[in-house]
Amino acid sequence: MPNSSSCPFPKLTPEEAAALISNGATVAFSGFANAGAAKVVPGAIAARARQLHESGAPFKIRVLTGSSSGNNIDEELAMAEAITWRAPYQSSPTLRKQINRQEVEYVDMHLAHAPQVLAAGFFGRLDYGIIEATEVTRDGRVYLSSSIGASPTYLRYADRVILEINRYHSMRLPEIADITTLPPPPRRNPIPIHDPLTKIGYPYALVDPKKIVGVVETNEPDAVRPYTGPDRKSERIAEHVVKFLFGEMITGHIPKEFLPLQAGVGNMANSVMAALGRNPYIPPFKMYTVVFQDALVELMEQGKLEAASATSLTLTPAVLRRIYDNMDYFVPRLVLRPQEISNDAGVIRRLGVIAMNAAIEVDIYGNVNTSHVYGTDIINGIGGSGEYTRNSYLSMVMCPSISRNGRISSVVPMCPHIDSNEHSVQVVVTDQGLADLRGLGPMQRAKLIIDQCAHPVYRDYLHAYVRDSKVGHIRHNLRKCYELHRNLMEHGAMLPDLKLSEITDAL
Repeated sequence: MPNSSSCPFPKLTPEEAAALISNGATVAFSGFANAGAAKVVPGAIAARARQLHESGAPFKIRVLTGSSSGNNIDEELAMAEAITWRAPYQSSPTLRKQINRQEVEYVDMHLAHAPQVLAAGFFGRLDYGIIEATEVTRDGRVYLSSSIGASPTYLRYADRVILEINRYHSMRLPEIADITTLPPPPRRNPIPIHDPLTKIGYPYALVDPKKIVGVVETNEPDAVRPYTGPDRKSERIAEHVVKFLFGEMITGHIPKEFLPLQAGVGNMANSVMAALGRNPYIPPFKMYTVVFQDALVELMEQGKLEAASATSLTLTPAVLRRIYDNMDYFVPRLVLRPQEISNDAGVIRRLGVIAMNAAIEVDIYGNVNTSHVYGTDIINGIGGSGEYTRNSYLSMVMCPSISRNGRISSVVPMCPHIDSNEHSVQVVVTDQGLADLRGLGPMQRAKLIIDQCAHPVYRDYLHAYVRDSKVGHIRHNLRKCYELHRNLMEHGAMLPDLKLSEITDAL
């Protein structure tokens, strides 16, 4: 690492940096799942937007990040009505409402695709990159902080760059960074990653120093909130997953040294990983994943998680501090990569990753909706789940069988929006049980999903739907396939004739 005693670029206040951003600009911010996000300049841009709006002047920008960015970026800017276009993922309550009212155009896309799409020019000109780092050198080496995400690509293609140098983060983070940017097709070579700890790049990203217009200094932790503890449904899902993976290992479908794991973000994924860590029959394992979460730190400290590759350290401040205070232990066990590498289809397939991701709902044939309610209203987006579900050696999709005290079934006749289809989904898991769909035709899949994964109060309805549908390779009744969703919209429950007391008794 270079000596950080002096900065070779002009120092700016957040307000001075915000004043450089013009109405209609496309701005890329660092950050992936709230880790390594720009901290203070987005808030200053939001404040400037409010001032301009009060004076009657227009001000809105097009926003790119690596993934979700939390309150620092999306929520602040959305509350100031300062966003006109957004990609490739978001998780802001205010922005979500604006998108669903069609006040903001939202491009929901696979996370690994975003850097190439930007590089090809399909997003148009990138006016500014606002990137958090721990240090920058005079010749343009940028040492990123707690996430890599798409920041290397943004630094390369932005016309102008503002750096937030955050002194809160450990100066040893470059020791776990492995940064490379891919050339455009057809000049791409195979990515030579053969183990989650394989490194192929550099500990820094590069930027043309002439593009750096200034540096804003900060000293703030990432705004990562803790997840709530696991509920009984998540624990039962975890039990089914662990039992299944142990059986796969016993039969030889998974080698005894196991395969790398990927787990999505949230309570369900944390529950599954904790259960795998507690089970004495599951050997120590590695992860090739996207987000490194709190639950994984304890597994690594216990020696159950031997190594992990990700694109962000999405950790609450106290847990991140545990890593920073013990870098001698964690540095040999962690790698952070750009998201186009962490989510690359070829690497996922080569390593034989076991993918475990959450869903909103699944249909009786194994199609999965991870992003939209009623097929119309976005929640967050597809994120990286589709890339892993499609390309893993073993793809598992998890969700509770019911929600809202039984008013909603997560197993439905047909998903009104599909993010991962039946050709990619191999295993469906709910609190009721697990359906291994490999090698099964559509009608076999339907019977297994209904019997193993649907809640008992919905099984008769779902079996009747199949029985009464038009015969074909896949059976559907186009007049009734969305009946459950229509009932929910009109009556507040998918089975309005079923009394709440009966649903409660059946839980």
